[in-house]
Amino acid sequence: MDKIKDKLAGFNQQLEGLSLEESIAFVKENFEGKKVFSTSFGIEDQVLTHYLYPEANDFYFFTLDTGRLFSETYEVFQKTQTKYKGLQIKTYLPEEKEIQNYIDSDGINGFYDSVESRKRCCFVRKVVPLKRALEGVSVWVTGLRAEQSQNRETMAFLEWDEDNQLVKFNPLMQYSLSELEAVVNENNIPINSLYKKGYLSIGCAPCTRALAEGEDFRAGRWWWENGKKECGLHIHMEKNN
Repeated sequence: MDKIKDKLAGFNQQLEGLSLEESIAFVKENFEGKKVFSTSFGIEDQVLTHYLYPEANDFYFFTLDTGRLFSETYEVFQKTQTKYKGLQIKTYLPEEKEIQNYIDSDGINGFYDSVESRKRCCFVRKVVPLKRALEGVSVWVTGLRAEQSQNRETMAFLEWDEDNQLVKFNPLMQYSLSELEAVVNENNIPINSLYKKGYLSIGCAPCTRALAEGEDFRAGRWWWENGKKECGLHIHMEKNN
């Protein structure tokens, strides 16, 4: 484990100052095994899709469909595949039996009742499908940025994900929102139409609202809760902070 972390620390130093294209090429050249990119079609993931598309033979794309997404999310999914011809994005769905068990025990919208119930819902709809998506994977590319929340400020470009036993690559770690918007505008990248309505972090429809002026990026997610706003996909980050 220490050898892995030392190796990643050295690589992180080499990644400092590289462009997005250069950092993607670096990871492609220095890591063996299956590399995947998870997209939820937010602005970060749309920018990464644009840059990873030419490398789609080396980076496999996937998304998690929780069954409770906004219709606008499906729209940008379709627009993305229209723009990037031939791009395959594998969709992972929750198990029907597990969804039924959750509804039977907690109710269709039980996630509003307690943090524990909400986390159970996230576990069934996101974490379990993610585990399937990450089977046999060596590198997982994400759109996480340090600016998004306090518990993401200590991220590195490359991290060891103990829970999933793989390397997590966060190429947009140091990007600001304004920099992402500039890339989107310059390259005519499709984005979720909810984004311009104040939805800067878009998840499931019942659990996402638009941001009020001055609120941080994650305030619109599970807004009825206090504390750290993570769903379990990046749970190891909570352990490290």
